[in-house]
Formats: sequence, structure tokens, C-alpha cells
Amino acid sequence: MKTIEDITIQTAERVLDTEAAAISALKGRLGADFREAIEILLKVEGKVVVTGMGKSGIICQKIAATLASTGTPAFFLHPAEGIHGDLGMIMKSDVLLAVSNSGETEEVLTLLPAVKRLGLKMIVMTGRLDSTLAGYGDVVLDIGVKEEACPLGLAPTASTAATLAMGDALAVVLLERRGFRQEDFATLHPAGSLGKKLMKVSELMHKGADMPRVGRDAPMKDAILEMTGKRMGLTGVFEGADGSDGGKGCQRLVGVITDGDLRRALEKGLNVFDMTAGEVMSAGPKVICEDALAETALREMDEHSITALFVAKNGSKDGAGIVGAVHLHDLIRAGVL
Repeated sequence: MKTIEDITIQTAERVLDTEAAAISALKGRLGADFREAIEILLKVEGKVVVTGMGKSGIICQKIAATLASTGTPAFFLHPAEGIHGDLGMIMKSDVLLAVSNSGETEEVLTLLPAVKRLGLKMIVMTGRLDSTLAGYGDVVLDIGVKEEACPLGLAPTASTAATLAMGDALAVVLLERRGFRQEDFATLHPAGSLGKKLMKVSELMHKGADMPRVGRDAPMKDAILEMTGKRMGLTGVFEGADGSDGGKGCQRLVGVITDGDLRRALEKGLNVFDMTAGEVMSAGPKVICEDALAETALREMDEHSITALFVAKNGSKDGAGIVGAVHLHDLIRAGVL
């Protein structure tokens, strides 16, 4: 005899199976209409206006938010508000994305004649290709489902899952076609944990007088003072300021001295106070460009088992153009880790 617990799990599994099947069925409908919808959205000079009512309206809000956050300007227009004045938000340069599973939602249909008079291109997402809404569309995307996961066949479940998935498909294809980069995403997501991970290294680095640095020929006493004074547990070792750069006034990063380098020298019985920074340093310090994301810096540190990176101007090579240093502690304080 089945227990309540068994029935609970079986019902949940059936819901997930039904919704997964509804989404999977969309793959067979990705043809000429989907490609045309993408081309329309790529060419839009204004914004994508997404509209839908009820549960579809909630999904439309998510679709609009996803488009906007991935490089396609978009906003949600409530159809009932639209026919009571908010149509003024729509410009002739926009595109309308109208969503209704039945294709007969009154509020959406009432909105459409006015939109048509403005001359907007219209993309329709509906579960009924013979519906009134479908007749308005320049392009119609079929989001119909075989059945809802709701046992009564009433609550939108599989249909809303399919609608959301089709909206995500549009957004991600547009993202790729636009060449939208991780850096672009960071610009649009400055807040929260995601925004922190997408901060640029240049926003977190120690620069100017706060960056630990000594010359190659500096005595180790100076290097140790620099390491402790700048509180990063290391110092960069530079050459060039002594005139070896031909008088150009440039400095080039040639090495790094860390707490580990100092410890290893002492373990060898060396009198570090009789040595120069160049004699103790480790050559080939890891460098990252100033426009790199903080998350990238974190991966670099993890991959090489280090706690700091020197930061160079974009395009700089061979230790030139160093503008700062970033430590693991900086990433932790910023909430990246």
C-alpha cells in the first residue's frame, strides 16, 4: 500500500516529467519562424516591449529582464495598463513580443490594434496557431503543450515552463549573436554577489604608493620592510629606474619576494640581510590585466596556488606597464569569495 510520502514523490516526479517533455517538444519547432524572430530582434532600434496577462505576464516580466540583462534592451508592459495610458511608453522603433497561451486573452488583444497603428513589428508566442493573437503576428512561435502538469488541466504549469524556456532561447541566441561578453554582463550587474564576482581587478588592486615594490639591487632589509609595511606578504622586484632602461624612466617587473621565498632562504642558512632583492626573488611572477574580472583573478590564484597577482595595463608584456597588485584578502573583503 502506497504511503502519503510515496504519493507525494510520484506527483512531484510526474510534474517534472510533464514540464520537461513540454520543453523538449519545443526543439522540433525551432525553424524559420524562430530564425526570423531573432533577425527582427537583432535589428530593433528601440526596445523589445514584452506583454502578457496573468501567469503569462509574470513569465513576460522574467523574459524582459533576461533580455535586458544580456544586451537586448527590453521592458514589460502590462496590457491592462497599456490600454489605459501606458501605450505612451511604446515608440515606433520598438518591437512587440506578445505572449498568450490561448491566444485569446482579452487585455492583450485589445492592445494590439493600437500597436499595429504605430507600425511595430510583432512577435507572438502562443499555444494556438489558429488563435486571434497568432493572426496579428509577423512571426509566430509555437509554445503549445500536450498537457498541463496540473491534474485538473487548469493551472498554467507546463505551458508557463515552455514559454519561459522559449524566452530564454531567444535571449541566449541574441547574446551570442551580439557578441555579448562577460565584461558587458558585469557592467549591467553591479550589485549583489554576482556583481561582486564581476568587478574588475582595477577596482580592487593596490596602486601607487600602496603597491609593494623594490628595485632589483635593493638590500633585503628594504624588501622586508616593504613586505610588512604594505601588508600584502610580498613585494614586487623591479628594474629600470636605475637607468638600465636607457633613461626612459620605465620599470619592469622581474620578480617577486613572498613570505615563502624569505622562509626558504632562511631554511637554507642564508644570511638574507647580506643579500639583495634580486638574489632572493622568484622570477616570472604571475600578472593579470587591469580589465580582468575579479572572478578571473580568483581562478588564477587558485590554479597557481598563490595569494596575489600583479596587475598590468591591457596589452603590456614582459613585466612592463605594472599598475597595481591584488591580494586574495582583497577579493575576500569585496565578497568575491
